Amino acid sequence: MLGPVLMLLGIGLFGLLDAVSKVLSAGHGVWQVLLIRYGTILAVVLLLRALRPGWGGPLATRYPRLHLARAGAMLGSAACFFMTFATLPLVEGYLVFFTSPFFVLGLAALALGERPAPAAWGWVALGFVGVAIGLAPGFAGGMGGGWVGYAWAFAGTLCHSLVLVLNRALRHESGLARPLVWPAVLGLVLVLPAGLWTWQAPSAASLAMMVGNGVVVGLATAALAEAFRHAPASRLAPFGYSGLVWSLGFDLAIWAHVPGWPLALGAAVVVLACVMSERAGAKPDRRAQRPRGG
Repeated sequence: MLGPVLMLLGIGLFGLLDAVSKVLSAGHGVWQVLLIRYGTILAVVLLLRALRPGWGGPLATRYPRLHLARAGAMLGSAACFFMTFATLPLVEGYLVFFTSPFFVLGLAALALGERPAPAAWGWVALGFVGVAIGLAPGFAGGMGGGWVGYAWAFAGTLCHSLVLVLNRALRHESGLARPLVWPAVLGLVLVLPAGLWTWQAPSAASLAMMVGNGVVVGLATAALAEAFRHAPASRLAPFGYSGLVWSLGFDLAIWAHVPGWPLALGAAVVVLACVMSERAGAKPDRRAQRPRGG
């Protein structure tokens, strides 16, 4: 159960990150926010390694290309979702995000050779049905977001799905330093020019939220990286639907948006799909165990 628990924690932290980013997007540009975010992550890791030498394990890796690809995908995901929630409500952006489990299962099958059980695909599909139930009233009444916002959300979802699959590909590397430092360094190098060019003096509250975002994304990144060390992508992918529950909670807590009964019903279906997919993923794949020619 450790993998699913860490996956749920990571998705919840990323939900908090999106909610705070939506608040920040009203007065600050994406590059400034990302610059402080990556700077915070790197500063925290360096501080921990100064207080406790060697914290997080080694920084060198045998798989630099995978780490660079993962870092680039994380930067793409962060930028795209910031732009998404600058133009869309949380629940509309998450509508596109909930296609991620399909991408994760497909990418894991193609890139990692994992063979998801048929039941895993079935529970992912049920989770999507739960999403459709929850958002049906929005479709019927006309959703408020534009095509640009949905395009950002779609691009961010692809990047996020790639990050999850690369987490699984790097599962044999222990320690948290590499999953945190590589994306932070690459992000700083790429974001620094635009971040300084578009810099606006933040208020104390905004600066605190930006720094807090860096801490949150560091914790979320560590949680997801550890989750994929303990469970295959086919088992964890449907837990991405738990973001519906998180988005509903943050909408209620921050913007006082009370969900109607379709959203509540959809959330219940999503939770059921997550639980049952975990049980299906926990069973051994008999097809993989069958001897060749049998």
